[in-house]
Amino acid sequence: MGLFGNEFRNVVEWQESDDTVIFHKWHNDEIKKGSRLIIRPGQDAIFLYNGKIEGIFQDEGSFDIESQIIPFLSTLKGFSFGFNSGIRAEVVFVNTKEFTVKWGTKNAVMLPCAGLPGGLPVRAFGTFQMKVSDYVRLIDTIAGVKDTYSVDDVKTRVLSILDQLLMKWIGREGKDMFHLQASAYDIGKGMQEDLDMELLKMGMTVTGVQISSFSYPQEIQEKINAAAGYQMVGDMNRYQQGKLADGLDQPGGAAGSTAGMGFGMAAGMQMAQQMMQSMQQPTQQAAQQTAGGKHCPSCGAAVQAGDKFCSGCGQKLEVAAFCPSCGAKVNGGDRFCSGCGQKLS
Repeated sequence: MGLFGNEFRNVVEWQESDDTVIFHKWHNDEIKKGSRLIIRPGQDAIFLYNGKIEGIFQDEGSFDIESQIIPFLSTLKGFSFGFNSGIRAEVVFVNTKEFTVKWGTKNAVMLPCAGLPGGLPVRAFGTFQMKVSDYVRLIDTIAGVKDTYSVDDVKTRVLSILDQLLMKWIGREGKDMFHLQASAYDIGKGMQEDLDMELLKMGMTVTGVQISSFSYPQEIQEKINAAAGYQMVGDMNRYQQGKLADGLDQPGGAAGSTAGMGFGMAAGMQMAQQMMQSMQQPTQQAAQQTAGGKHCPSCGAAVQAGDKFCSGCGQKLEVAAFCPSCGAKVNGGDRFCSGCGQKLS
């Protein structure tokens, strides 16, 4: 606010020092003859007389009140200034810009969730935008009793109902409680509708609501992250083997407790079994290959010593012979196997 001059005139203006102020009321004993009204960019001026709106001025600039303002006032059009008297009026300057306000839930909102009797505790954070839309309501509900009103005053009112609105719009349409961010836009649009209806009561409108993030308690978030990791693993057996190996390699970790020792023993036994199975596989395959002493060179099926044709694929066998010990192919005149040295009958 600025007030300059002598007893014959004054300057009616609002010099903004805080851009979070929504409106500011200029009032003095009276507006003198020769006074001027100054409206800066982003401001509107509302003249009040006896508590009622006399005129709203939205053009920026400097105006002579007697010649340029009074002729447009509702009940003061014929008012004439005296030599030492003026108008006992008030002027409310309104900030016309759109305000962006950060918000966050004061406490965790307990949302109904299957398997959690007490509900799932969730916090949310974001922003909303608002601006003055109805000067009459603004004057009737707020400016009539206050000299100034700021964004923090509105924020206090919004936060008082935010938790209920969040619970209302998350609970609609069966939202996935563990993937709320995917529904953030729809939830924000629903909250905007309700907040707008609430702020319209005091002459303001909500032009947007955004939800930047949802947060869960740490222990729940860790389980969500773990579940996501399991879904990304293609081979669960390999993943479990890796986890077992990690457990064995951790110094002073789980192995330092009784439960950790049991985990380490179980992991060692499982890994030993897996190693034994891996070692046995080549032996079993070799045994299968050498069963029966001779094998078909085409399909590998076992053949008897006197067979001339393979019973599996019909391959003629008299052109080749096989070592009864290792199954290596031998020439007809060989007395010993060139693969393992076995004497051939």
